[in-house]
Order: sequence, then C-alpha cells, then structure tokens
Amino acid sequence: MTAGGLLARAADFAALGRPLHLAGPAIFYGLGLAAAHHAGAPAGWGVAAAGLLTVAAAQLMNHYSNDFYDLAADVANSTPTRWSGGSRVLVDGRLPPAAALWAARGCGALALALAAATATAAPAPWASLALLLFAIALAWVYSGPPLFLHRRGLGEVTGALLVPGLTALVGYQLQAGAVGPLALLAAAPLCLFQFAMLVAVNVPDAAGDAAVGKRTLVVLLGVPWAARLFVGALALAYLALPLAALAGLPWPAALAPLAAAPIGLWLAARVAGGAWADQAAWEGVAFWSIGLLVASAGLMLAAFALI
Repeated sequence: MTAGGLLARAADFAALGRPLHLAGPAIFYGLGLAAAHHAGAPAGWGVAAAGLLTVAAAQLMNHYSNDFYDLAADVANSTPTRWSGGSRVLVDGRLPPAAALWAARGCGALALALAAATATAAPAPWASLALLLFAIALAWVYSGPPLFLHRRGLGEVTGALLVPGLTALVGYQLQAGAVGPLALLAAAPLCLFQFAMLVAVNVPDAAGDAAVGKRTLVVLLGVPWAARLFVGALALAYLALPLAALAGLPWPAALAPLAAAPIGLWLAARVAGGAWADQAAWEGVAFWSIGLLVASAGLMLAAFALI
C-alpha cells in the first residue's frame, strides 16, 4: 500500500472513532473535578490526568463498538446526518467491520488497564476502581453484548446517565475519594440535556433502526411522542437548575447554563412547532441539541472555576 493509501486508512480509522465527540465527556469530567475541589478536596493532578485518559479510552471503545454493532441499522438508514447514523466509514466500505470491533476491544482493554492504574493512585482505590469498572462496563453494553441496551429502548436513558452523569461522578470520586451530593446536583440537569440530545439524534435514524429491529425510544414511541419527550426533557433540565441551587449547588454554577437558554428555547419552539416532521430540519436540531449540552456544561464548569 502506498503512503497515501496508508494515510487515507489512518484518516478513516480516526473518523471511525469520532474524536470530536471526546470534547463533551472531557468537559463533564472536568466539572466533576471542579465540584470536588469546590467541596474542599485537594487537587491531585496526576490522578486527574490518568482518569481523563481512562474516560477517553472508554469513550473511544464505545464509539468503535457503536459503529460495529450498529452496522445493519446504519446501512438501512437513508437519512443520516453528520451527527447521527454512525461515522459512515463502515457503511461506505472504507474499512472492514472487523477493524471497528478490534479497535473497540483494544480501547476497552486500554480503559481497563488505565482504570486499574488510576484507582491505585486515587484517595479511595477500591471505590474508585468499582466506579470506573461500572462506567466502562455500561459503556460497552450500551451497544454491545450481552445487553445491547440501545436496541431495547434503554439507550437514551443509559446514555444520559453514563455520559454526563457517571463521567462527572468519576471526576469527583477520583479527587474526593467518595461521590458527594455536589457532583450529583451538577450532573442532574446535564443528564436531562443529554437525554433530549439523544432523542434528537435518533429521529433521523428511526426508519433505519425500525427496519432492522433496533428499538430506540423514538422507534417505540413514534416520532411525534419522541418530540414531546424532547421538549419535556428540556423543560425539566431548566427546572432542575434552580432546584439544584436550593439543594446546595452554588448559585453561579446553577445559573450559568441559563446563558445558553435561548438555544434551548429555540429548539423547544422548533420541535414543538413540527420540526420533527421536516427532514431538512433534522441536521440543525441535532447539531444545536449537542451544542446546548456542551455549552451548558462548559458554562457550569467556568462558573465553578470562577468561584
């Protein structure tokens, strides 16, 4: 193979892992660190860096696994967007499916090794290891065997709890030695934003998913009801912010995501107004749903840093 061919394969392999999607979990993890430091935990930058590498390896495992186990649904999907329908690398035949499977297994093994090393340096090694192993296992069974949660109507809930929720809790645990209420309060609104985002990105995939028996919530409920669920999740996320503040989350951190509320209001108005039925709107709704989640988490993290 020529050097150009090798570079093309390497680029395809990188695209298969969707590295841009690593940014969100890094912010959620940082939020957990910031919450722990605000609660008085000493800064352990070495274990924090090791934990971030563990999170990244587990996330890459999930990305490669998703593309492998979702291949039939992605092939059946005639309406993919840049944010849904997989990376399209396997669908387009640019790499063999086995490449995704072996990459997922390799990243999973790396995540497990890093988890063991990270936990050893953490304030509470056994509790930290248990939380890391649980998060890695959940990331695998989200789309992989034996549970295939995202095929059984549990993908949206699992992803919402796993990506912002458990990632933030891992960051907190590795610094404080135990999961505190501050981490739970910070993560709760973000879990609702993540849930809404997953509903949004599953709408363009619904026909392909249904054709191969992949039963997401969008498939099970139908797109109109999924749209109502999307709006409801956004409303609950914004309601959770002041409630979290009343329960002990610092007010600046609780109010910071409101700076991105115009995006949330616009999304809710678009979806409630029928954007779910307009194929041309799916790309924008998915993009801005992702943007809302990342912006809200980033604003909360910045608030913690300032206070």
